[in-house]
Amino acid sequence: MSGIHFFSKHRTWEDWLGMLLGVLIVVSPWFPFSSHDVMDAERSTMILNTFVVGMLIFGLAQLEYVALQRWEEVGEIVLGLWLIASPFIFGYSGDETLRIWHATLGGIVVLLGALQLWQDWRLSDQELANHPQ
Repeated sequence: MSGIHFFSKHRTWEDWLGMLLGVLIVVSPWFPFSSHDVMDAERSTMILNTFVVGMLIFGLAQLEYVALQRWEEVGEIVLGLWLIASPFIFGYSGDETLRIWHATLGGIVVLLGALQLWQDWRLSDQELANHPQ
């Protein structure tokens, strides 16, 4: 029963995990086990998209660490869903390894954002402002 209480409060390790996920997303196109079957034009679009999404997730996680607001968590959920859909939108879904990595990392971002949103849903603005750093 004490495990449930562990997840009932927004903790700083969750913000650090969000920052780590942002970094992993940024470097994911260069993972050594990726097959790199994507064409050059598609690859540059994919790299730009991955860089922007990863940096935004990193930035939102840093913002949560400094000044917690609910919109940051909603933004992370939206960005995680975008990362999951990106291989199909930008046409690099043929690179199975990268598609799986983006779906996995995006799914973790969505789950983390949903957990944090659930934790902070009933907190007042004053309680959110007192988020420990």
